[in-house]
Amino acid sequence: MADIFSSESENGLMCAERHLKRASYAAFLGIRLIVNEGRLQTVLPPREDLIGNVNLPALHGGVLGSLLDLTASLVLAYDAELIDTPRLVNIDVDYLRTGRVLETFGAGEVVRRGRRAANVRCWLWQDNFERPIAAARVQFLLPQRSV
Repeated sequence: MADIFSSESENGLMCAERHLKRASYAAFLGIRLIVNEGRLQTVLPPREDLIGNVNLPALHGGVLGSLLDLTASLVLAYDAELIDTPRLVNIDVDYLRTGRVLETFGAGEVVRRGRRAANVRCWLWQDNFERPIAAARVQFLLPQRSV
């Protein structure tokens, strides 16, 4: 059985890209990855069909929550160079501002990673990194190493 962590020939970006390809909802949203100053970031392109409140207009909260979930998972895969997908245990989302129909960026950091679980903090912003539109605390169950 293969090891859940990458071999010497793979890096974190390759692991994150593999996870991104496995997530069909990420493909539907058109999420892409960039690495900025050594930190993995997700990018959600602006689309009118993702509007939840047409009066503002504002992105649907479910889209933002999903982007936070995907961002946390991808940041963990990037940081830990995971081959197998971690399982979501819990996510706590804070909606901070209206998500307008603009390019939306996501980033995160692994707060703690043990043998069995990991905690990730992530956030989304649009035109100003200093003004996040949403943030989340996410807990994952890590895939177990094969013996």
